[in-house]
Amino acid sequence: MSQVLVGAHQPGDSVLHRMPVGPKVLGLMALSVSVVVVRDVVAAFAFLGVAMLLVAVARIRLATLARATRGVLLVALVASALQWWWYGPAKAIETTVDLVTLALAAVALTATTPVNAMLDAVVRWLHPFGRFGIDTERVALALALAIGALPGTLAIARETRDAAVARGLGRQPRAYLTPFVIRVVARSIETGDALHARGLGDAV
Repeated sequence: MSQVLVGAHQPGDSVLHRMPVGPKVLGLMALSVSVVVVRDVVAAFAFLGVAMLLVAVARIRLATLARATRGVLLVALVASALQWWWYGPAKAIETTVDLVTLALAAVALTATTPVNAMLDAVVRWLHPFGRFGIDTERVALALALAIGALPGTLAIARETRDAAVARGLGRQPRAYLTPFVIRVVARSIETGDALHARGLGDAV
């Protein structure tokens, strides 16, 4: 699960670890909006400095940080190459720095916040909407299942890709996309059956 941003929790006692979920989520939203709205290279590096400070305060391990952000870095490189071609180097640098900033800020949140705490916060925030017929417990269960399915789905993707490469079919997308879809659907059916067996079949 540490290979995705969500679920990369790292226990600790830093200021960010002790901070309630609400302020951290609001802070991430404010930083994200600022990064998107402010279009300036200097400001981009300033926001990056803020994100790096958050990561340092949280004392996130380098291995955790690398695993959680390497996918974003790949996207950032591709996006910056396109921006360089279309708008020039300044825009490319700003795009890369902004994406890295958002990735670091997201890691700072997930690394200092247990998934259960996030789900409990969602239930609390949705509680006022209960009067409109929204079952907050079901929403939390759906989120928990989605979060739990991410690492499993990534593992299936890697396994089917490696199997296709081993058979010499790495350049044929159908060779791994078809078994990947079949395995993901089968996993979903198994999950649904397990929930139904526990009386939770109508919970999601």
